[in-house]
Amino acid sequence: MNLKEDDIVMCTVTKVEGTTVFVDIDNNGTGTIVFSEVAAGRIRNIREYVFVGKKIVCKVLKIAKDHVELSLRRVTGKEKEEIKERYEKERNLLSMLKASTKKPEEIFNKIKESYEAQEFIEEARSNPSIVEKFIPKSEAQAFSKILIEKKEKEKIIKKNITVKSLSSTGINDIKSALQSAKNVEIKYLGSSKFSISSKAKDFKQANNQVLAALEQIKNKAKEKKLFFDAEEK
Repeated sequence: MNLKEDDIVMCTVTKVEGTTVFVDIDNNGTGTIVFSEVAAGRIRNIREYVFVGKKIVCKVLKIAKDHVELSLRRVTGKEKEEIKERYEKERNLLSMLKASTKKPEEIFNKIKESYEAQEFIEEARSNPSIVEKFIPKSEAQAFSKILIEKKEKEKIIKKNITVKSLSSTGINDIKSALQSAKNVEIKYLGSSKFSISSKAKDFKQANNQVLAALEQIKNKAKEKKLFFDAEEK
């Protein structure tokens, strides 16, 4: 077991019994979640949150010798998206290995000793020679061909904001505040609400671009004495 407290992990629900949820932790044994750590407040229907076979992102609370206590409700939206993306990249890499090599799991584990899945995929695209360090030469060409043909979907991060002004120059001030944001797309939603969105190859890059844009707009709004509010998700 290679875990520590506060780690964020991908889990699969295996059983719900009494007030406890039992899970398999991705490549790290088993764990449990008590209902109070599934969601805050009273749970009327546990199936709204978990059911057998569901993939969920959890936080490690406590580690015993052969058992892990987990929480579902303490995972932030950002943490959830980052783990889901990492899991998706790992599945994509394993899928490509299964389609091109005879020992995909063995090669996958070997790669993971040195690289995150996405890191390896990007490195292999820009430097194909690295593939042969992990994949037999007779299979490396087939893997590289699949890698080139497989186009990755861009991640889209979106936040909604409200920007208001009662000043006679309010419209121009709001335009000035919004134009201060870089590397994002801004759309008017009506009633002084706007959406701020960004596309990137991975969640972290897109999220950082949106956060930077929000900070730029917030600072400009303060300078122009505008009302600014960003919706939390």
